[in-house]
Amino acid sequence: MNLLSRQSLIGTAVFAALTVIVGCNDSSDNVETQKNVSKGMDMSMFAKDAFIQEPKIVDCETGEGTKTTCYQLVTDGAPAGRAPGPFCPRTTSDGADVSGAWFSKEGTGDLVDITGEFILKLGEYYGDEKWMVYDAKTNKVRYTATKEACLGAAKPDVEEEYMQNCIECELSYLDDNFSRSFLIPTTPIPAESVGRVHTVGIALDGTELSAAAPVDAILGAYTIAAFDDCGGHINVHQGYHYHSTTGCTDKLTSDDGHAPLIGYASDGYAIYALKNLEGEEAESLDGCRGQTDEVRGYHYHAASPSENKFIECFRGETVRPEGPPHGAHPTGHPPRDAHAEKPEEK
Repeated sequence: MNLLSRQSLIGTAVFAALTVIVGCNDSSDNVETQKNVSKGMDMSMFAKDAFIQEPKIVDCETGEGTKTTCYQLVTDGAPAGRAPGPFCPRTTSDGADVSGAWFSKEGTGDLVDITGEFILKLGEYYGDEKWMVYDAKTNKVRYTATKEACLGAAKPDVEEEYMQNCIECELSYLDDNFSRSFLIPTTPIPAESVGRVHTVGIALDGTELSAAAPVDAILGAYTIAAFDDCGGHINVHQGYHYHSTTGCTDKLTSDDGHAPLIGYASDGYAIYALKNLEGEEAESLDGCRGQTDEVRGYHYHAASPSENKFIECFRGETVRPEGPPHGAHPTGHPPRDAHAEKPEEK
């Protein structure tokens, strides 16, 4: 199966046939659920080739035990409409045009370009002279150029031979029958208390919006888990997935200047970009990075690209994932927030 050459299985008629269900669940909790009403997912917003099977509505049960219906969305692990990359530079003279990106050390603002110069100055950037992700004789960057190297660098305890590498993996490393399945409530169900983030949700190109990457573990092995300029990268468990949003999946949903839609959270609420069309950041967000307006109902706004998160928590109930947590990072470490305390209610 060639992941980069898809056959269109989903057309406009299919999306139109999947009616968006509008509603809410009443609850007497301290999350002010009357504000957490949403119109549900608009399937027409997804990219044409986002799914490899016709989306359907199925019976499901949330982790809280609520029986409801969910959209079942099956993807092949590749972003619809584009080929991922580039990720790691090949030489210390490579510029941003042939290189990817990474979180800023401040953990805020835009991603930083992984140029050849960035690789040269990693020791200075992180204040640790042990960094040496290139061969000083050839000026070639050390990167995971094979599937074996990709898998070796993805172990929780990275072997020494895979340290001092820029990590990149290819879609061709995925199993031939690789697929991802997402179950998302057709109508968001306001939760009695906020939920921890495992898999954040799904982007409009059909790929995962992932939980936080374990940056300390990655940097501790003297590796850089490079993103492409869209804020995503590949591993053999999740396929291509995002840890950041830089505008590659943005779609406008209204003409009121509101921030564009980037995807949907696992609880069914929409996730919009951080800034509106005038470049202003969303204000008055609650502890999960959500707010309510008359047009969109309750919805989230993503954090800035280098914050290593999209949202803080879930305001709605989610379907408990089966098997290993989908939030696992290429290094094999659990998500950074796996044991984090829940954010305070606001």
